[in-house]
Amino acid sequence: MIWLPLTLLAFVAGMLLQLRVRSPLANPTLVATLVVLAALLLSRTAYPYYHAQVQPLTELLAPAVVALAVPLYQQRALLARQWQALLVGGLLGTAVGMGTDSLLARALHLGHAAERSLMTATATSPVTVQLAQFTGAPAELAATLAVLSGLIGALILPPLLTRLGVRHPLARGIAIGSVAHGVGTARAREEGSVTGAASSIGMGLGAVLVTLVVALLTGLSAR
Repeated sequence: MIWLPLTLLAFVAGMLLQLRVRSPLANPTLVATLVVLAALLLSRTAYPYYHAQVQPLTELLAPAVVALAVPLYQQRALLARQWQALLVGGLLGTAVGMGTDSLLARALHLGHAAERSLMTATATSPVTVQLAQFTGAPAELAATLAVLSGLIGALILPPLLTRLGVRHPLARGIAIGSVAHGVGTARAREEGSVTGAASSIGMGLGAVLVTLVVALLTGLSAR
């Protein structure tokens, strides 16, 4: 049972590194992923064995889906004041992300599993795992691509938005959260409470939109 404590310790190490090094690369999720990946490769441990060892963490994903409603409730006053801009920005950002992922999968001629997994990559990983049973994607691949999407978004979006002249905290937050979900929201909170709050709203709206799209496609395919 060394893999469960190792995974937790790797994430804690990433958090401590982030406090010391103010760099987008010092992301706890990225650090933990690299540490665990290196350990798996060096020990030649098969992923199914690792997955079984960290099952308690996997079971926490379902409550995490429900917890997505908490940021929306906490920021209900902000949502009420700026609901039009936040709603349009969040849903449009996620829609563009989903469309880009779909076009990328087709352009690269990826397999069916990767294409199905990319369909939900703009949602946070707990949502992608739950939706995998409806999209037909491997849950592990769907979660991995979601985390990868969040990491890339957290690294690229903040400097890109700055270069484009987008400096308003609400605009920056909703853009980051709707595309880079949980990982991006952690990055957005470093810019301030308003940016972090808007990112949380974008993450929640993104999860809702991805779920609705999957439900619609599933219903159409069942006919």
